[in-house]
Amino acid sequence: MNDGLVLIPTYNERENAELIIRKVFSLPRAFDVLIIDDGSPDGTAQIVRGLQAEFAGRLFLEERKGKLGLGTAYIHGFRWALARGYRYIFEMDADFSHNPDDLLRLYDACAVDGYDLAIGSRYIQGVNVVNWPMDRVLMSWFASAYVRFITGMPIMDATAGFKCYTDRVLRTIPLARIRFVGYAFQIEMKWLAFKHGFRIKEVPIIFTDRTRGASKMSKGIFKEALLGVVQMKVASLFHRFEQAPALASRGIDAPEGPVPASELR
Repeated sequence: MNDGLVLIPTYNERENAELIIRKVFSLPRAFDVLIIDDGSPDGTAQIVRGLQAEFAGRLFLEERKGKLGLGTAYIHGFRWALARGYRYIFEMDADFSHNPDDLLRLYDACAVDGYDLAIGSRYIQGVNVVNWPMDRVLMSWFASAYVRFITGMPIMDATAGFKCYTDRVLRTIPLARIRFVGYAFQIEMKWLAFKHGFRIKEVPIIFTDRTRGASKMSKGIFKEALLGVVQMKVASLFHRFEQAPALASRGIDAPEGPVPASELR
């Protein structure tokens, strides 16, 4: 077993499934892969099962009945990973909008540089998005600006879905209490890591819109995020967040409070 596990939720990704799996396994650093498939009617799970013998002990599949939401898929994967002792757990899309080569940089940010959460950021160095229409670029950029304004969380790409968590973060965040399942899930996870005082690093990436398959974005998902940010902020006023456990075992000083903006560059 490797120390890093890449979680890839899928729903109707038969055009991308084998390609993304082979690309991850071609990287110079070895990662395991867990596909969490929500009952794709297009046969995505069958394609993954067909590859498991070739990548025995490295490619895993969890099949769920029905489309249950991105957030619950990742939480399912987090629990699966923690139960098996993985130290670095990644979120990545199946459609190549996230470049698998960047897994190496996210891994190094946590495993080498000592950060607890590494975010593949589209906006830490300008706007690095390819093939999106301008209205969607503006919607995404202003959504992150809105999150920063409401929460005070100094993360440039608050809605990013390409991340590496250390196991310590996922053991500290109360996964059973995560409220959101769509777009807001990504914000909520960053918010909780921030409030618990974990060290966060934004790693610049180039995001490229999918060229195969259909996008899962909808206005309902975006609306959930807008309303959810206010709900998270208000709820936090009545909650005390236990600060990150001591990092002495890794030779890193534990933060004493919320992560300063200088840590997020």
